[in-house]
Amino acid sequence: MSVASRGDLIQALVSLGVTLLLMGAVLFWSAGTLQWQHGWQFIAVFLLLTLVAMALLWRINPEIFAARRRLTGEGTRGWDIVLLCILLGGFLAILVVAGLDGGRFHWAPAPPWAIVLGYVLLLIGYSGTGWAQAVNRHFEPSVRIQSNRDHHVITTGPYAYIRHPGIPATSSAPCWRPELRLRSARCRPSGLWRWLPWCW
Repeated sequence: MSVASRGDLIQALVSLGVTLLLMGAVLFWSAGTLQWQHGWQFIAVFLLLTLVAMALLWRINPEIFAARRRLTGEGTRGWDIVLLCILLGGFLAILVVAGLDGGRFHWAPAPPWAIVLGYVLLLIGYSGTGWAQAVNRHFEPSVRIQSNRDHHVITTGPYAYIRHPGIPATSSAPCWRPELRLRSARCRPSGLWRWLPWCW
């Protein structure tokens, strides 16, 4: 059984720092400038929401830090590793497009209400994922049967209403990630259909 420690929390904070550096590098490199208000605004909101989520999870379900310290574990299938690479690549591509559009070329500027909506959807996505992580000690980045951690079905919290709540919380990514938040109107609902099979 995994036991959370301060080392897991420190590792999570270091990972957050590295993530912010990489996100900032991609965003501002593609934007062609550091003088991009909406880029800094996104980084600040992302950091604030992540720190709040980490603080709450450390109090409610600290074991989640041990469960999520690696992307994969024993029993992770090859297809899931491929899926993780595709999702990470997709997130990277969204950051690049957001920087090119919102910071450099201004292909499709979004009205203020759309940017506010993007942040609202971001908050909803964070809240849904955080709630699922708060009640599910098995919430790992990859899919596997965690026989070494007494894996069982979770029926509390959002799992009382939906089978895999983390999926709809993140599947709307094309609409709540930086393309919308960083003054780009290139939001697409193409990811929304993916949550439907997980509701039963």
